[in-house]
Amino acid sequence: MVDRREVLQFAIGLVAGPAAARADEAANPQASPAPPAGAAPEPAPGFPLAEPTPFNPAMVTEMARSLAKQPYKALAADLPDAFKGLTYDQYVAIHLRPGGALWAKDNVGFALEPLHRGFAFSPPMQINIVADGAARRVIYEAALFDFGKPAPVNLGDIGFSGFRVLAPLEHGGFFELATFQGASFFRAVGHGQEPGAMARALSIKTADPAGEEFPAIRAVWIERPTLAGNALTVYAIIDSESVTGAYRFTLRPGDATIIDTECTLFARAALENFGIATMSATHVTGAIDKTRLDDLRPQIGEIDGLQILTGRGEWLWRPVSNPATLQISSFIDDNPRGFGFLQRDRNFDHFQDDDQHWENRPSLWIEPIGDWAAGAVQLIEIPSESEVNDNIIAYWRPKQPLNVGAEISFAYRQFWCRVPPERPPLATVALSRSGRGASAKRRRFLVEFSGGALGQIKDASDIAPKLNVAPGSFFLLRTLLSKESATFRVLFELDPGNEAYSELRLVLESQGKPISETWIYRWTA
Repeated sequence: MVDRREVLQFAIGLVAGPAAARADEAANPQASPAPPAGAAPEPAPGFPLAEPTPFNPAMVTEMARSLAKQPYKALAADLPDAFKGLTYDQYVAIHLRPGGALWAKDNVGFALEPLHRGFAFSPPMQINIVADGAARRVIYEAALFDFGKPAPVNLGDIGFSGFRVLAPLEHGGFFELATFQGASFFRAVGHGQEPGAMARALSIKTADPAGEEFPAIRAVWIERPTLAGNALTVYAIIDSESVTGAYRFTLRPGDATIIDTECTLFARAALENFGIATMSATHVTGAIDKTRLDDLRPQIGEIDGLQILTGRGEWLWRPVSNPATLQISSFIDDNPRGFGFLQRDRNFDHFQDDDQHWENRPSLWIEPIGDWAAGAVQLIEIPSESEVNDNIIAYWRPKQPLNVGAEISFAYRQFWCRVPPERPPLATVALSRSGRGASAKRRRFLVEFSGGALGQIKDASDIAPKLNVAPGSFFLLRTLLSKESATFRVLFELDPGNEAYSELRLVLESQGKPISETWIYRWTA
C-alpha cells in the first residue's frame, strides 16, 4: 500500500524545490524513516547519498496524481554567481573527476554521471538511487567536479541538471549510452553510434502561436541494476502548467538500444495539443532541398525522413526538408503500428563531415504498445540555418483532448538503431531529389526506389507509378528500371500553377498491387 501522507509530503517538496525539502529534513531529522529490515546499504559512490526512505513504483504515480491537484509552481532555477551566464564552452569544460561516476567499479553493467547545472540547464532535477526497496537522494558535491579552474567555494547542495547513463566497453572503460537533461529531453545511441536525435517525455502546444509549454522532469528514481539483468529502470515525475506525469523508462543496451516507456498523465488544465513519443532532430540541407544553404558539405542533417507504418498496414516515407516557412503536416490514423525518424543515408561521401559524422547518427523508431486510438502523426518542419538546432519535430497527437482532472496512459518502445527492427517488405525510397524544371515556375523531382520485388521485374512496363499532386499538375513523367541494381527511378515535373504549395504522393504498383512504400512530400514555394 502507498502511504498517501508520504506522497503528499514528497509532492509538496517537489513543488517547493529541493532546497525547501532539505530545510524540512534539517528541521525534522526524525522525518526520514529507517531503511527496511534486511536492506543492504548502497555501496559508497563518489557522491554522498541522503538517508534512505521507503520506495515502491506505485508511489511515483500517486505523487504525480497528487501534484496535479496542486497549483503549478515552476522549478527554482537560481544558480550561484559562478554558474550564471556560462557560455557553452565554459559549461562543457565542467566535467566529473575520474572515479566520480556511481557504480563505475561495481560491475553492474552501467554507471551513472550526475550532470552539473549551468548554461541552458539551470533548473534542478532531483536524482534518487533505489536499492532493496529504499530510495536515497544523491547529494551534490563540488569537489567531485573539475571546473578547469579553482572550484567555487561555499556552494552547498545545488543539485543537478540531469544525468548521463554509461555502459561498459568490451575492452574496458565506458561510453555514453543515454542522457536525460533539459526539461523532459533525453537521447540514446546504439552500439558505435554518435549522439543525434532527441526524444521528449511529452510535448505540449508545440508550434502553437500562443507559445510552447515545456514539461520538466522534477525527480527521478533510478534502480540499482544487476549485471545479469542488463537493464536500467528509471522512474520519473514530470510537471508543467497543464499536466503532470508518472514515467517509467527501461533501458536495454545493444546494437540497437531499446527504451521501453510507460506513462500516465494527469491533466491540471484542459489540453488539446499534446504529443506522445516526441522526437526532434537536425536537418539543414539534403538532396531534396540542397539549395537551402550554401555550404561546402553536400548534406547536413542527422535524419533524412519520417517513416510511418499506419494502422491499416500502409508504409509511408516522407523526406524531411528545411522549408522557407514553418510547415505542419498531419498524418491521420487509428492505432498506428510504428513511426520514426530515420537516417537511411549511411554514406560518408554524401556528407563529407569529419567532425559531425551525420551518417553515423541513430534512427529513432517508435513501436506503440496497446491501443492508441484515433489521432495523427504530426510533423513540424522549422526553417533553420543552424546545425545546432533541432528543427524537425514529430510526435503522436491523440484526437481525444484531455479534460481537467483526466488521466490517460500510454506505452511504447523506442529503438535507437541503424535500421529499425520492422522494415517494409516492399521496395523502399533510396533517394529523393529536386531541382529546377523546364521553367522557373516548374520543379523537377527524382524518386529512386530499391529492393523488394524490383529484382524480379523484367520490364519497366510491368511497373505502374501511381502519382498524384494536389493542387497543381505534373508533366514529363519518365521511368528507368535497372535490373542490375534492382532500382526503379521516377522522374517528373511539378507545375503548381499559382499555388504556394503542393502535396505529392507516389507509389509503385504491379498487377494492381503496391510493390513499394508510399512516397509523400509537400512542395512549398
